[in-house]
Amino acid sequence: MTEPVIEDLIVTAADGYPLSMRLYRPAAPRMAVLVSSGTGFPKGFYDRVARRLVGRGAVVLTYDFRGIAGSRPDDLAALEMDYPDWGRLDMPAALEALATAAPGLPLTHLGHSVGGHFLGFMANHDRFVRHAFVSVGTGYWGRHHRRYNPLELFFWFGFGPLSLRRHGYVKGGGLWGGTDLPRGVFETWKRWCLKPAYFSDELATTLKPHHFAAVTAPIRSWIFTDDPIATPRTGADLLEVYPQAPREIVVRSPADYGVRRIGHEGAFRRGMEPLWDEIADWLDNGRRP
Repeated sequence: MTEPVIEDLIVTAADGYPLSMRLYRPAAPRMAVLVSSGTGFPKGFYDRVARRLVGRGAVVLTYDFRGIAGSRPDDLAALEMDYPDWGRLDMPAALEALATAAPGLPLTHLGHSVGGHFLGFMANHDRFVRHAFVSVGTGYWGRHHRRYNPLELFFWFGFGPLSLRRHGYVKGGGLWGGTDLPRGVFETWKRWCLKPAYFSDELATTLKPHHFAAVTAPIRSWIFTDDPIATPRTGADLLEVYPQAPREIVVRSPADYGVRRIGHEGAFRRGMEPLWDEIADWLDNGRRP
């Protein structure tokens, strides 16, 4: 496969915040894919899938949400933001950057975890023609795998609050394997994850304005049997916030891809190339594998 042309760039969101992005270009592009990260995952985590999609003719853009990795300010404790800012400000800026880099090409979306949650906060969501969700389910702890509950409850009530007191943000490492998290991300995320409704009950009140009911581009959501968070139940719950979008869930097991584990993040690790081809087929005019 020909190596893609890769460009690192800084794009300014509508409120002036600088966002770190990476653009991958194929020799003969036929579509464009925006890759929206899960919470605490840096854009570099998606390098392998981006390169695979480039091999299928996609211009691909990965990016770091504000406060994360390359978009982290020097003083993270001083960053004032709320979790939905990623959808309202960062995702629209990334989509516009991709559209500028790939004029005339169909714009598609690959959302991992929260990358699928926040689509409805985007004022420009209607530019997308198709969405692939991967490990996208609500964060409500009571519908996660029981063996995972003690760990997440300790994160919400022990590790996270202690880290906030010590650092002013949730420090990566140890129990939290992701990047450093801004206070505004942790506190809102915690509030949602302790409620069966997750954020859906707030759409009529504190989360206005939003565009969830206006999303009409088709969504296919991949759920894995060993993912303790995005289960068939929580995946279906999340898709309910997109009532006008044609949507379906595809449940897969690690054995379907010849691997021992997928979990919540393993869909983007080495050995998952067959899944990436499935995603490429879906994004490329909805072809099935």
